[in-house]
Amino acid sequence: MPHSTVPTAPLLVLDSATLYYRSYFALPESMTAPDGHPHNAVRGFLQTLARLIDRYQPGGVVAAWDVDWRPDWRVELIPSYKTHRLATEEDLEEEVPDTLGPQIGAIADLLEAWGVPVLGAEGAEADDVIGTLAKSGSRSNPMIVVTSDRDLLQVVSPAVSLLQMANGGMDRWVLLDSRLIEERYGITPERYVDFAVLRGDPSDGLPGVRGIGEKTAASLISAFGSLDALLDAARTEPVRPLTPRLAALLTDGSEYIEAARAVVAVRRDLEIPQIPMTLPSVVHEPARLATLAVEWGVERFVDEVLVAAHTVLE
Repeated sequence: MPHSTVPTAPLLVLDSATLYYRSYFALPESMTAPDGHPHNAVRGFLQTLARLIDRYQPGGVVAAWDVDWRPDWRVELIPSYKTHRLATEEDLEEEVPDTLGPQIGAIADLLEAWGVPVLGAEGAEADDVIGTLAKSGSRSNPMIVVTSDRDLLQVVSPAVSLLQMANGGMDRWVLLDSRLIEERYGITPERYVDFAVLRGDPSDGLPGVRGIGEKTAASLISAFGSLDALLDAARTEPVRPLTPRLAALLTDGSEYIEAARAVVAVRRDLEIPQIPMTLPSVVHEPARLATLAVEWGVERFVDEVLVAAHTVLE
């Protein structure tokens, strides 16, 4: 499978929720800690992290965290935003399985004890943390974002690649750069928000513009260069491939379009603490890490992560 060239010593930026949900549902709950509680998400997360470090030889690792997975300001703009992930319309608690919740906290504790930054911000999703980090990327400070979330295609640049997780083993994951994104989706990363607004995203509760699907959205953005130019054409005299019917759909959907643009675009202005983002050369809190590893029955998998990191640092 084709992939772009792996940057030299990149910063590995983890979309943490993607990794721990994937691990939780991929591994059986019969995998348990000494106290009998499932540790499948913790185990899978650590195994994946060790393999990522071994394969991509990063200069550092950062875990982007969902402090607020459904920020009020996004819901105010699009009330349907992520509503399908709620237990009920009245219950505004994320539907996290009972056996996953404690494991999420354990993963954060293990990372922090090792010395890996766990970064989140009030009123922001992990995507916003990643968007802010990506803004600081450069050819001398490259990054690989690890996620299954297509919305993060928008952060790809000459300095930022996206490792797109997929079903199956890591050999099936694809490292995307701008060229491969354009080949796959027919749009550049810079225009991904425009494309996603038109197409919609059922996984995030975004309906899109009625009557405009993925192929039409890509062809319209490609033809006109941007959503603004497309909307200007819809308000004046449509020219192909913008038909009068499509122009009417865009005009009718103008209120949704403006709201969705703000919702889909990741923030890039969060205050990120100035902390080292290099692989820890020594464990930050060795006693705490050892205690957590024993408590959760993941000593072997913590060791795998530390050995992989030590190999990179040699």
